[in-house]
Amino acid sequence: MASDADTSMAAVDNAPKAKKSYELAKFVIKAPPYSYAHLEISNAELSKREGLDALQVKAYCVAALNQFLGATGMAIHLDILKVEGQNCWLRVPRDDLGAFAAAVTAWQGTTQDGIHSVFRVRGCSDWLGALVGQQDESKLWTD
Repeated sequence: MASDADTSMAAVDNAPKAKKSYELAKFVIKAPPYSYAHLEISNAELSKREGLDALQVKAYCVAALNQFLGATGMAIHLDILKVEGQNCWLRVPRDDLGAFAAAVTAWQGTTQDGIHSVFRVRGCSDWLGALVGQQDESKLWTD
C-alpha cells in the first residue's frame, strides 16, 4: 500500500505544471509622438511676484523660438501641461524637442520692470514620468 502512494506522488511531481498567468498582448512604443520638457525661470526678483503663469510661459517660449528659428520656430506646437511657481512642464512634438531645447537655451531672456528673466532647461525626456519629481532630486544630497 505504501508503494502505491509513492508512485502516485512521483506521477504528480513529473506532471507538467499549468501556467498561472498568460500574456494577452505585448506592445512596445519605440518612438512616442511627443516629448516633454521641464523649464525653470531664473531671476532674482521672482519671489517678490506671484510667479509664472501660462501666458508668460507661452510668450517666452514663442519669443525664444522666433529668435532662434524665425517663423519656422513659431510654428512648433507647444502644450503647457503645468505651471507651478518658477517651474513649468511642456509637451512638444518629439521631432522638435532638439530645436526647442536649443532655442530656449540660446534665448537671452527678457527684461520687464528692470527684472531680467531667462528660462533654464531642467530636463527633457520622451517620457513624462522621467521628469516628474526631478525638481527635488538636488535636495537628496543636501540639507
